[in-house]
Amino acid sequence: MTYADRWLLPDGIEEILPDEARPIELLRRKLLELYRSWGYEMVIPPLLEYTDSLLIGLGRDVDLLTFKMTDQLSGRTLGIRADITPQTARMDAHSYKREGANRLCYAGHVVHTRPKNPLATRTPIQAGLELYGDASTNADGEVVSLLLESLRAAGLPKLHIDLGHVGIYRSLMAKVDVDEAQKDIFFAMLQRKAVAEMNTWVAENITDKTIAKVLLALPALAGGREILSEARTLFAAVASDAVNAVDELAAVADIVAARYPEAELYFDLGELRGYHYLTGIVFAAFAPGYGNPIASGGRYDHIGEVFGRRRPATGFAVDITALSKLGLLSAAPSSLIGYSDEGSDAQWQAVAELRARGERVVAAGSRTEMQALGCDQVLVKEGDAYTVASL
Repeated sequence: MTYADRWLLPDGIEEILPDEARPIELLRRKLLELYRSWGYEMVIPPLLEYTDSLLIGLGRDVDLLTFKMTDQLSGRTLGIRADITPQTARMDAHSYKREGANRLCYAGHVVHTRPKNPLATRTPIQAGLELYGDASTNADGEVVSLLLESLRAAGLPKLHIDLGHVGIYRSLMAKVDVDEAQKDIFFAMLQRKAVAEMNTWVAENITDKTIAKVLLALPALAGGREILSEARTLFAAVASDAVNAVDELAAVADIVAARYPEAELYFDLGELRGYHYLTGIVFAAFAPGYGNPIASGGRYDHIGEVFGRRRPATGFAVDITALSKLGLLSAAPSSLIGYSDEGSDAQWQAVAELRARGERVVAAGSRTEMQALGCDQVLVKEGDAYTVASL
């Protein structure tokens, strides 16, 4: 290793310097206080756990994102968390078990083996929340409302959220008589909105013309509120469960639209993000200038079943690191007071009183050094007292 290599970071791993770190930390605190004001209690899950519990319930995608290592004490496999949701599910099932609704929130780093997209960091800072024990659309409405409140707290100029429901796709595919391998192929095509490939697949695999028509319509079932009425009519002849899923989506949208009339709601009934573990409504928030979701979530009922407690659950996570890249986060400039340490008790008392009032005070050898540190004021002695003057 050369001298120059010693300070290089791995691809996708980044350090956060003061100008960016303070706004990120201020937003982290603001979000946690926001969630607390809605009755959510903060938890701090461990950075690593046994993979037996860390990877349960979230499917292959999270498994591939998780760094793994051998625990030198037990010989078992440990994982560095790539998602905090399963950790809160374990808490709800065992460590912080409650009857009825349980509201938990968190903020911290997750670590990914590879970036989720070419511009993403592999060590994002997330803030999020989970609501356990409530299967109602009111619970989904609460969680989506808090996501919009989170976007407001981050200073986004426009509130925009995409809404879908994985129950629609599940209900439709239950009517299709093909093996799982073929369903996986169609699933991948729908995720990519590969309409031409979908047409070929449907022609080769689906004989029922009504079902074929519905499957081919999925990529186009995206847009405003009118999409829901169109979907109800289309699904009614094929799967009543799909109609029920649309009704759930509409109920949540009604709640959100009433509370946030300025928010833009976009519906995508072919949205399959998180399909392998989500069970109901799914949603994501986007921001101008950033191509990937800055926040996402949904309903994942029964994730706690693997921990011995089957519970309805819904929640989301906000990517604070991604928000910082949008240039929206800022911290109000604060004054920095410099002083040359004389070693006197009186000076030390003056410095302590300033710090107790919330002022920033730093020791420096000279005024030149104070300027280099960014000081704009200086502590000076006038008679027997110490006062603050412009530098």
